[in-house]
Amino acid sequence: MSAFQREILVRFGHCDAAGWVFYPRYFEMISDFVEDWFEDGLAASAPGLFHHKKILTPSVHFTVDFLKPTRYGERLTFNLWAVKAGTASCELRIEASHQGEMRMRAKQVLVFMSAESARATPIPPELLSRIHRYTDDRAAPAPKKRGARHN
Repeated sequence: MSAFQREILVRFGHCDAAGWVFYPRYFEMISDFVEDWFEDGLAASAPGLFHHKKILTPSVHFTVDFLKPTRYGERLTFNLWAVKAGTASCELRIEASHQGEMRMRAKQVLVFMSAESARATPIPPELLSRIHRYTDDRAAPAPKKRGARHN
């Protein structure tokens, strides 16, 4: 299945004093990108889920690799695939590249939660079917641990 995709310009506010993306800013970019996926890819805005269905979608897990520095002014292409979707959660694979060169990759798990009870709630069926449009048919490679030694 095809990925949800957006281009994101690296702005001055994303960068540290060296002019590289400061790693916490990637989490902000991911958050904005996932919100765009809900709005444009799933036709279910995050504010709409909250205000009309009283559903929140907090992140409960991240695994991230920062593969190469990204500089101020570069344009990153973000891609998102749904690796799996369960009853009340979904796992996403997100990659950011510049001119085909991978800069960052992440695994993110979202849980669907009732805003009223603060407990997990089932993903609405119509939303679940839309999530499956972005299912990655390939096995999701887990981010590799750096510095691990194998004898």
